[in-house]
Amino acid sequence: MKILILGAGQVGASVAANLASEANDITVVDDDSATLQDLQDRLDIRTVIGHASYPEVLAQAGADDADMVIAVTRNDETNMIACQVAYTLFHTPTKIARVRSVEYLKHARLFAQEALPVDVLISPEQLVTDYIQRLIENPGALQVLDFAEGRVQLVAVHAYYGGPLVGHELRELKEHMPGIDARVASIYRQGMPIKPEGDTIIEADDEVFFVAAARHIHAVMGELRKMDKPVKRVILAGGGNIGMRLACAIEARYQLKIIERNPERARMLSETLGRAIVLLGDAADEELLLEENIENTDVFCALTNDEEANILSGMLAKRLGARKVMSLINRASYVNLVQSGSIDVAISPQQATIGSLLTHVRRGDVVMVHSLRRGAAEAIEAVAHGDRGSSKVVGRAIEEIKLPKGTTIGAIVRGEEVIIAHHDTVINTDDHVVLFLADKNCIQEVERLFQVGVTFF
Repeated sequence: MKILILGAGQVGASVAANLASEANDITVVDDDSATLQDLQDRLDIRTVIGHASYPEVLAQAGADDADMVIAVTRNDETNMIACQVAYTLFHTPTKIARVRSVEYLKHARLFAQEALPVDVLISPEQLVTDYIQRLIENPGALQVLDFAEGRVQLVAVHAYYGGPLVGHELRELKEHMPGIDARVASIYRQGMPIKPEGDTIIEADDEVFFVAAARHIHAVMGELRKMDKPVKRVILAGGGNIGMRLACAIEARYQLKIIERNPERARMLSETLGRAIVLLGDAADEELLLEENIENTDVFCALTNDEEANILSGMLAKRLGARKVMSLINRASYVNLVQSGSIDVAISPQQATIGSLLTHVRRGDVVMVHSLRRGAAEAIEAVAHGDRGSSKVVGRAIEEIKLPKGTTIGAIVRGEEVIIAHHDTVINTDDHVVLFLADKNCIQEVERLFQVGVTFF
């Protein structure tokens, strides 16, 4: 696939790195030559220097025969105009734009084909807000990812000493929870993936990914770790776009405080929010945190634009007694560094955004993609089409399907019904199949499995 990526910032560079490794023809456009040179040194891509929405620059980048334009510059207006130019002058089939401003997003009619022809809108702030909200709702989880419009969830947890299933074989999961079905999709032990079998024994400190119907998530988590108390008190450090969105979404259900150091922003937050308490100050101020009873706080989220400040305030909050600490961190090297220490969850906006973008790049009918383990693994939701003669999956039991190494089918959604996958489960046409890929490099094999042969037509 020939793809133009407009903008070589953190999101654009991450998307380029993910797509370039999958035999796509990638061209990145940016007006910063040093950034482009750094990308070209690391990746097998083309680069073009120039303003991303100028017709001549897009033509030079190859917009004439591009399959997709992904506009992720730092400027909403540039992204929108670039999609308009790609549509009007080059008839680009798929146009994706990152739009951050709520003032644009709340007017859906702006993005119709007859207005601003954007096929897919990406709002990183909203994606991250939804992601953090799911983590707050599921205390103890490292990741909570939705499939099939929330009917199925993939959850990652650390198995702890004291969990009922820790030290036992996986096949005992069903005995522990009669009437509740779940599937362990993958286990990571000391950073290495282990294929889950019936006789696999879960050990303390394993990172366990399991799939279950959303209503059963808490029951399964209780088998792997001592259940955390429900969240009551939340402190957000930073009242920017993400902080404000998250506060609006959760203030009715939790005792919420926001620490914001900018007086004007703090005043705006206090006028916008109904129940949350807005504090003017520095989230890395030990005295302020102690005054606000940080030791009784269930969740502390550091969400400022300064990732170093997020790391430091998160570490301080944890040392002072916050039960769970989450920090917004952009650099992948920082994510690996801090998540094994005092910060419980490092939130990467790039990973949340990349999954949404990859959904539209995957071949076959793929309706959801989540990027995992800093891009090394993926979880996808694919739709099965055809019949036994034209499809490699339809009409076959899971044990008959030749899945790539490290790939697990976790669940099948058939209409409103959630079916947890077992070896003898048969896939029907139009089933939504949730798969976990421990190695993202196997994605092309998985895509081929779900492509329909010519006999189907």
